[in-house]
Amino acid sequence: MGETEKRIETHRIRCLSKLKMFLLAITCAFVSKTLSGSYMNSMLTQIERQFNIPTSLVGFINGSFEIGNLLLIIFVSYFGTKLHRPIMIGIGCVVMGLGCFLKSLPHFLMNQYEYESTVSVSGNLSSNSFLCMENGTQILRPTQDPSECTKEVKSLMWVYVLVGNIVRGMGETPILPLGISYIEDFAKSENSPLYIGLIETGAIIGPLIGLLLASFCANVYVDTGSVNTDDLTITPTDTRWVGAWWFGFLICAGVNVLTAIPFFFLPKTLPKEGLENNADIIKNENEDKQREEDKKEKYGITKDFLPFMKSLSCNPIYMLFILISVIQFNAFVNIISFMPKYIEQQYGKSSSDAIFLIGIYNLPPICIGYIIGGLIMKKFKITVKQAAHIGCWLSLLEYLLHFLSFLVTCENSSVVGINTSYEGIPQDLYMGNNVFANCNVDCNCPSKIWDPVCGNNGLSYLSACLAGCETSIGMGINMVFQNCSCIQTSGNSSAVLGLCDKGPDCSMMLQYFLILSAMSSFIYSLAAIPGYMVLLRCMKSEEKSLGVGLHTFCTRVFAGIPAPIYFGALMDSTCLHWGTLKCGESGACRIYDSTTFRYIYLGLPAALRGSSFVPALIILILLRKYHLPGENASSGTELIETKVKGKKNECKDMYQKSTVLNDDELKTKL
Repeated sequence: MGETEKRIETHRIRCLSKLKMFLLAITCAFVSKTLSGSYMNSMLTQIERQFNIPTSLVGFINGSFEIGNLLLIIFVSYFGTKLHRPIMIGIGCVVMGLGCFLKSLPHFLMNQYEYESTVSVSGNLSSNSFLCMENGTQILRPTQDPSECTKEVKSLMWVYVLVGNIVRGMGETPILPLGISYIEDFAKSENSPLYIGLIETGAIIGPLIGLLLASFCANVYVDTGSVNTDDLTITPTDTRWVGAWWFGFLICAGVNVLTAIPFFFLPKTLPKEGLENNADIIKNENEDKQREEDKKEKYGITKDFLPFMKSLSCNPIYMLFILISVIQFNAFVNIISFMPKYIEQQYGKSSSDAIFLIGIYNLPPICIGYIIGGLIMKKFKITVKQAAHIGCWLSLLEYLLHFLSFLVTCENSSVVGINTSYEGIPQDLYMGNNVFANCNVDCNCPSKIWDPVCGNNGLSYLSACLAGCETSIGMGINMVFQNCSCIQTSGNSSAVLGLCDKGPDCSMMLQYFLILSAMSSFIYSLAAIPGYMVLLRCMKSEEKSLGVGLHTFCTRVFAGIPAPIYFGALMDSTCLHWGTLKCGESGACRIYDSTTFRYIYLGLPAALRGSSFVPALIILILLRKYHLPGENASSGTELIETKVKGKKNECKDMYQKSTVLNDDELKTKL
């Protein structure tokens, strides 16, 4: 091998290694950003309870991420290709870390978390003053003291979480459009689906880690280390429990900052993969491109912005694809954001268990689906029309599978005074005066404080006092209440802290639901890569970065921001009992009507996704006659490679036949 060929081969290896390094770095960036996002979604319930705010406000906080994202997405997508893309991505990762840190600040600025309770662990329990005592009074009743009420004004510390989420959204802006366009520009067309599949796999590993981290943090009490957890009268299954949500945000902040480091050492451009053997030709072409870019900058960097926007808006397949994405993203955001709450309310699991089960059952199938989807696209050289059919019919199959989830349900928790009478008969409407009966009317009990107990008759009561319990034994979560006049049973009437379990049948229904969810996740992810290829191939190469950014912008504006807000408001409408603060203000919801909750959680996304198949079928019809700008990208690349290889062989023959040519002359021939 000649000296020139050695230098070319060395340059080829270096360029290839830099592309692989970028692929590894962008995959890590996807891991870190999805780690932060999945952790945030998993902690929504904890944030709701920590700040005692309704679900609709929590939905707004969750949607604030999209607000930060859309503030920059169009500009980053367009101008980012004209700047140093790896450095832009690195800066974005640092900003994401800052946003995660801001979200953890309220924990260090607020007082310790206090949950509503009729039981005072710090008081003299032997007096049993929180039980049914005729003409007695209960401790920790809502106060009417104006001075105490002034101190108990609802905390606005959730604004830190809101601002932090906006900042995180701004930081995440350059990662997707610039990362995907960088891969598309410098990778082989047939390798691009596989690379994107690997990146999307990183986007699944991140949520898996995030959900496991969230499961751990949700199981640790929010003020652990500063309070004696043995004195707590609540467990992780209680709707008043708040986990250490702040701790995971600190970890996410550190991971995002570390992920940013490699991007500051990567080059602005690379030779096209597969053409690295002709480094000098590519170098000359890059120099020509650079001169053209400099010329464009001289006449104005925004000169082609409006033509690109006009071209994209006149592309029917691209616009229909955006419509489908907006509709399906509305359903997807709602399902993902509130799945932990759904499992808690429907199947009686703790937040920690719900988050862990989601991670175990849903994420591995999604990861496998992304990989298989990318491999199928590469191995069988799937065309754009074939990819559109694969994505459409697989989505239809997953949609039909979704309806089976309506069959795997559990009954409402029977809470006396809310949805059940004291005789154990279910009642449809909640009436405030139903919390009292002849058995507790003289107990002078608080009527709004949520401190549930489970009687040995299988019914739950708002508090031990409303259950008519007169005595108690034990401490903390092991406390047992006895001589409960409202608990109608043949033996000794007693109760323990917490709601009654829903039973083994409900646990079996949960397993069926998780299996259906795993199957749906696999089919959904299998269709994702072919669908994404339709998006990329329906645009011209110079429009891809702006097109991906515009697509992301539309999904943020019309789905990511409004969906959690209106979905949360609908969930609030199913609340049966709101928590009560010391001054009588309403806090977070404690229990929902699980039947209505189920219809909203499963029915609304089903209706949305069903409407998305109309534009999908129109796309399939248009693809029969419509020629896509990027449809022949693969064949074009192969033609270029063939010409370059022929030129290289010609020059090698000249080099072997002549001993006069030196390296400089050979470069000229090349």
